[in-house]
This record gives sequence, C-alpha cells and structure tokens, in this order.
Amino acid sequence: MKIIPVILAGGIGHRLWPLSREHFPKQCLSLTDQELSLLQQTLLRTVSLDVADPIVVCNEDHRFLIAQQLQSIGVKNSSIVLEPEGRNTAPAIALAALEVKQAYGADALMLVLPADHVIRDLVAFEASIVKAAELANQDALVTFGVQPTRPETGYGYIRSAENYQVAEFVEKPDLEKAEAYLASGDYLWNSGMFLFQADTYLAELSSYRKDIADAVVAAYENRHEDMDFVRIDAELFSQCPEESIDFAVMEPTNKAKVVPYTGDWSDIGAWDALYDYADKDEDQNVLLGDVMAEGTNNCLVRSESRLVATVGVKDLVIVETADVVLVMDKNQAQDVKKIVKRIKQEMRKN
Repeated sequence: MKIIPVILAGGIGHRLWPLSREHFPKQCLSLTDQELSLLQQTLLRTVSLDVADPIVVCNEDHRFLIAQQLQSIGVKNSSIVLEPEGRNTAPAIALAALEVKQAYGADALMLVLPADHVIRDLVAFEASIVKAAELANQDALVTFGVQPTRPETGYGYIRSAENYQVAEFVEKPDLEKAEAYLASGDYLWNSGMFLFQADTYLAELSSYRKDIADAVVAAYENRHEDMDFVRIDAELFSQCPEESIDFAVMEPTNKAKVVPYTGDWSDIGAWDALYDYADKDEDQNVLLGDVMAEGTNNCLVRSESRLVATVGVKDLVIVETADVVLVMDKNQAQDVKKIVKRIKQEMRKN
C-alpha cells in the first residue's frame, strides 16, 4: 500500500521575522539551501519512497505561492487543501485525513510532515518510516521521536517504553530537566511528524474531541474544488475549536506509538535554531549575503539588500531586509514574536 505524504504548510513563522512575513511565510523561504525552500525540500524528501501524490494543507492566502513552488520542482498532481483560517494541527490533519479517505480509502496511510523541518539523513529517515508503516497498519497512531543530541529546552519530549510504546508526552523543559532527560536515554524529541491510517486518526479524534471532528467534517462536506485547490467552507470551519494533535489525540489515546529517528533533524523555528543548524566559520559565525565581520563571534548575520558590517560583537542575530533591520541577542530568539505583536497592534506593515 502506498503512503500519502501530507505536508502541513499553514504557518507563518513569526519567530523568523523579518524574513518570514504574512505574505511570504518561512516554509517558502530558502533558509538552508540556496535554491530550494523548506517546503520544496520536504516534498523532495519523499520522492525516493513508494508514495502517492502529496496533499498539502495551507492558508488560503498562500495558495498561489504554494502552488508555484510545487510546480517549480515538478510536483504537478498534488491536492492543495485550503484552510480558511488556521486552527492548529488537529483540525488541519483531520482535513487531510478526510481528503486521503476520499481519494484513497479509509485504511490509506498518511505521512504527516511539517513543511519547515530539515532532515539530512534520508537513509535513517526512510528506515523509521518503514517501521512506522508496519505499526500503523496495526491500527497505531505513530509519532516520530528524534534521538536528542543536546539538552534542548525548545522542544517537547516523549518518554519512550518497550515495544515502541509512548510512556509520556512532556512539555518543553527547563535546562536541568533537559539534561536529565538526555542522560536517562529514555526521552526523544517530539518531532511533530506522524504516520497513521486516515480512519484511525478520524476515529480517535471523534472519541476525544468530537467537537473538532464534527466541525471539520461539516466544513469538508461543504467543500468545492477550484483547479488544484480544495476549498473548505469558511463559515463552518470557523466554528472548529483550535487545538494541536498532541493535546487533542496523541496524549489521551491508547494507540500512540513512537518510532525513533536517529539521524540529523531540526525544525527551523527561530533564528537560534537556524544558527545551531548552519555551517559556521572559524569564529563560529553564520554569515549570509553581503556581510563583513571583524572581531565578531558566535553571530548569525544575514543581509538581503545591502552591505552589513559588524565590529567587536558576539552572540547576536542581525537580519537585514529592504525595509527592516533586526538586531537581537541570540539567546532571546523566542522573543522576536513580541516585536511582531507590537507591529500588528500598531497596524504597521508586517
């Protein structure tokens, strides 16, 4: 049985502002590759697998941008499901599950991949998918846990048990707990990637969050197709509660399994994550674009439109675009959302 890739491409990526914007979100940016966006890399990652044409779930405002990026890498038979508004991952995946069920049948396997992940070890990735498919065909809801390489405080964790059982989902820890998790060997990073049968997910969602399931089904049943796009009924979808798949399904279900992925992985969620992932020079700097650095250490500096020069600084993120310059302590990368919030409140261009 073929696997259907489901690509979640509905986010904006506010923590990667000012490069990621409302009209051009991070998954469409070339952050780790000079030519390919994160979305395109995610799609091409599935080519060597025995998979069907992908289903992409995205924001309606980005439909033409997403479609153009798919076409430019030769993905021509995809189905693009348009969310009228973002309601988090549980409803988005439910929409995709209904589309998979309609096109391929209730027991079709769907491989859910966020569009903003970077994975280099494709051999290890494919091996984890093969194992996950075996479990999913036995009615399991499989999540992928990444083998941690450092005491990371920016990710959630999964405590694993024997026979791929999930013992516990854990929220983002403080440094002391993260160090203990790493030392124990029992914890994996929660990757946000999944593999399961469409009907299994829909049934578990209905069991634990019937309000979400009913709202999504009603909105999907009133869909209409427009070229490559599947348009969901906006009024009905607006009544759907907002919730993540972890809280809505994976934590309460008794069907959760976790398959370890031991290769290289990152979700490029913020500037510090991009710094950690990128290749660095002898001064531990990541310099992108027209940049001159003197006496500069442990910095990420990206220029989009003009020369950026730094002298005698360290531990900074500096991002220059045509209309904005961001200067930030690298250790406060999560707080860039505060600036984005203020921009919205002051009704300035974002």
